[in-house]
Amino acid sequence: MATASDRDLETRGIDPDDERALMDTIDRWLERDVIPAVQHHDHNDIWPEKLVGQMSEMGLFGATIGQEYGGLGLPAKTYAKIVIRISSYWMAITGIINSHLIMAAAVERFGTTEQKTRWLPKFASGEIRGGLALTEPNAGTDLQAIRSVAVRDGDDYIINGTKTWITNAINGSCFAMLVKTDPEAEPRYEGISLFIVDKRDGLSAGRKFDKLGYNAIDTAELVMEDYRVPANQLIGGVEGQGFFQATGGLALGRINVAARGVGLAEGSLRLATEYAQQRETMGKPISQHQAIQLKIGEMATRARAARLLTFDAAEAYDRGERCDREAGMAKYFASEAAVENSQEAMRIFGGYSYSKEYDIERFYRDSMVMCIAEGTNEMQRIIIARQHFKNNPA
Repeated sequence: MATASDRDLETRGIDPDDERALMDTIDRWLERDVIPAVQHHDHNDIWPEKLVGQMSEMGLFGATIGQEYGGLGLPAKTYAKIVIRISSYWMAITGIINSHLIMAAAVERFGTTEQKTRWLPKFASGEIRGGLALTEPNAGTDLQAIRSVAVRDGDDYIINGTKTWITNAINGSCFAMLVKTDPEAEPRYEGISLFIVDKRDGLSAGRKFDKLGYNAIDTAELVMEDYRVPANQLIGGVEGQGFFQATGGLALGRINVAARGVGLAEGSLRLATEYAQQRETMGKPISQHQAIQLKIGEMATRARAARLLTFDAAEAYDRGERCDREAGMAKYFASEAAVENSQEAMRIFGGYSYSKEYDIERFYRDSMVMCIAEGTNEMQRIIIARQHFKNNPA
């Protein structure tokens, strides 16, 4: 007999049995290939080429791309479940598909028919992998402050500028890149456009960043020097739409970051729970000490609340509703839950938490980036407050 949850899945475009089968596949992959390889790649900051190929084979680079373009066409809620499951063991590799799928979403939502037909099938198969190129050395949260410029030259545009902190910059081959096509425009957002840029002469990866955590993922600069891109790669074919095209895709990105935060929070809880039942002091497992129980109780509640907020945002996205408030709430709360749970787990592990033999130190290192990625948590709180006041006028 179908449950209410199963009926909910069916209305959002996936058969419940198909979702369970997909999650089983993810679990087998994690057990067989990911878990044994995590420490090698993380500790040595080595890009996980084999695992990326396996993600392509499973269709994860097309997870949210429509089936008409060869993607899996998954609802955001199912996608969030996948990201949570993977992130509860290794968060970093989900960043490879997140940035890629935001790029794909921009093309699918705003691209011309020709652009969708040309690019989306290759994005979905993983033949072309890439990401989103928004951030610049002097422009992070304030995207209107970007300085990269595209100048029309016949049937092409010539782009000059530098992007920074770009996921997949080295191993990716295509990006949705935000540039100014009219630097004098007022308001500033009317002069911003979004292009599909593929690597060729004039576009290259710059320096790779040596990071505290989030290792094995190539985060680097992208440098454009008289880079020539055909005009038919301007997303939507009309200048001045890029700011809204880019920020419109961030809802899915923030749901992904929230899901990664949930995964880190749940993974930290799992590790702490296992350790607390094995480690003994004063003649009994530390799980029987009230101080540890208080920590576990708080951690379990945070992880559960983060999961529910993330699903709330994903369901709003799947309904086609504007969900910047819900996505902001989920991203803010879940990323903070990841930080707090990983810190509490470190305390439960005690001195062993500082050893790289234990996975918990990686969860701790990886958690903080979730508070910064896809818009800082300070900005999320401002977005939440503005939407709250808008919905509750005096």
